[in-house]
Amino acid sequence: MLLDTTAASRGATAALQLRRLRHGPGAVDLGPADAHRVRLVAGGAVRASCRSDHFVARRGDIDVLPAGYAESWQEHEAGESIVLTLAPEVVARSARDVGMARHAALAPQCLLRDPRLEHLLWALDAEREAGWAHGRLYAESLATAVAACLLPRHGLIESRTAGLSPRQLRRVREHVEAHLAENLSLELLAGVAGLSPSHFKTLFKRSVGLPAYEYVIRQRVQRARALLLRRDLPASQVALEAGFAHQSHMARCMKRVLGLTPSALLREQG
Repeated sequence: MLLDTTAASRGATAALQLRRLRHGPGAVDLGPADAHRVRLVAGGAVRASCRSDHFVARRGDIDVLPAGYAESWQEHEAGESIVLTLAPEVVARSARDVGMARHAALAPQCLLRDPRLEHLLWALDAEREAGWAHGRLYAESLATAVAACLLPRHGLIESRTAGLSPRQLRRVREHVEAHLAENLSLELLAGVAGLSPSHFKTLFKRSVGLPAYEYVIRQRVQRARALLLRRDLPASQVALEAGFAHQSHMARCMKRVLGLTPSALLREQG
């Protein structure tokens, strides 16, 4: 359940909207939208779960939901979010300004830590609370800065043609989720989608913004994170359950994706 605590604002435009949402405990559902959305966790830490994964969303964590992308999860405590909605042309304009592809799409990402992006979102929220006192131009400048921040660091990709169909993408994601501990190959996933490996490789990246192998690694990292936080399995067993070759392999991947080693993650989560 979502409760929008933002009154109608003079700063909202066709290019951007900013809302502060209260949600949970219970199901939180952000359905598909025609615009890109960037969500900042604005309250305290919240225990949550998405399908079989369990995690803690902390103040300052950021989710990127591209246009057309939906996400839902369960929260065990009440939470609060700031959600910036950006029209696709804002991101496309920023891409052109830095010489990137005219047609561009963002890759969905969850629980990012990016101090610069976080600062911009807090600045936008402060401007909203002030009744957009500095005017529309200032708000749109901040939103453009958010788009520019997303370009090089958070998965902007060229997308001139369609990717996988929603049904193909759902089948592949469900297969990855169900078989993370197994030896997943490009050929196998291509077969799930009903495509040749070379065709699948191209279309998957267009749809998700990541190569298939990188997507699988990130899903394994999230599985490992959830299992580690349960604290009922040794790290070596967690590595195998999540599909890593060994504990050191898991640690390297977690450090690259999350910025934390398994031991640092456990210390941070108390």
